[in-house]
Amino acid sequence: MDFTAYRYVVVGCGFFGAVIAERIANDLREPVLVLEKRDHIGGNCYSLDHPGTGIHYHRYGTHIFHTSNPYVWEYIQKFTEFNGYYHQVLTTYRDKVYQLPINLETINSFYDRNLKPYEVEAFLADEVSRSGGNFDDNFEDKAISLLGRPLYEAFIKGYTRKQWGRDPRSIPSHILSRLPFRTDYNESYFFDPWQGVPLKGYTDIFNQLLASELITIQLGTDFLDVWGELPESSMIIYTGPIDRLFGFQHGQLEWRSLDFNERIESVPDYQGTSVMNYAEESVPYTRIHEPRHLHPERSYPEDKTLVVEEYSRDDDGSDPFYPVGGHHNQVLLDTYLSELKKHPNLIAGGRLGDYRYYDMDQTIARALEVYRRIRNHHPGVSD
Repeated sequence: MDFTAYRYVVVGCGFFGAVIAERIANDLREPVLVLEKRDHIGGNCYSLDHPGTGIHYHRYGTHIFHTSNPYVWEYIQKFTEFNGYYHQVLTTYRDKVYQLPINLETINSFYDRNLKPYEVEAFLADEVSRSGGNFDDNFEDKAISLLGRPLYEAFIKGYTRKQWGRDPRSIPSHILSRLPFRTDYNESYFFDPWQGVPLKGYTDIFNQLLASELITIQLGTDFLDVWGELPESSMIIYTGPIDRLFGFQHGQLEWRSLDFNERIESVPDYQGTSVMNYAEESVPYTRIHEPRHLHPERSYPEDKTLVVEEYSRDDDGSDPFYPVGGHHNQVLLDTYLSELKKHPNLIAGGRLGDYRYYDMDQTIARALEVYRRIRNHHPGVSD
């Protein structure tokens, strides 16, 4: 392949890469080459119709788009319409189903009480005091300091150990911010004003993002195999693991990956919701997805349904889904960021390139931010 025809090369076509490629092609009117290691576009947001049921599903786990960022919302609506789906999650603990995130219904069901919203704070403060008062700055102690030990051990501890593969006391406390908590009966998982699932699925968004004739996509291509063939003048936007980019020369960052076990159940509805968490560590999977619930506007077969078990595991950098984080990894990341500065025509970004646990809207916002920097350095462009 003649790489000299492309001033810009984007590595990976999840949201970060696809948004930047779209902007370069449609705003700068420059040719863009997109290199993708997998055999499909869309990254972990890839969606398709399941061949055995016809149910549209997300191959790499349920993805709900949600945002409070009007700039991101305005941008993404150019490429899709969303249905009215609002995300609700339930969790199973000792064969009983509870609301998640933890809300007033969860608390009252768990304790067999009838607390009112104004009574929750004092009740939990008493539970916290029973749990001891010497709390360190880690995930477990932070959770117990907010909820008390019983709720933590029932709904958070086992799930966290499965999700992260680590003692919760070794996990940074800021991870807890991803877990909302309510003192009323609000069942929506997100508070964002804009949320839903793309009517035509996520893959259709990427087809629209990458539709320009100025964008060339080459699937099944590992960037590291062709990096040496690219002209030194090429601007490379890399969205893979930043430690792999530099051959793990300073050591490996800690990553987690996911495995999925798909199966067909001969019932019209297996669990009544799109995502059911399993809180106990004795259950090997973290959750079960039933994607038919993501598209209530679609008609699906009544004699079968698709369910997908999700398992979390450590990753060696070959197929990472999300970063572990923590002080040790931050020190190592800073080393790789210093290495990156030695390459003025190389940009790393996205969840893997930035080593940040971004949601989809955060990834898009970050991509648009990086694109503005690219545009400002493009010859002949002035704001």
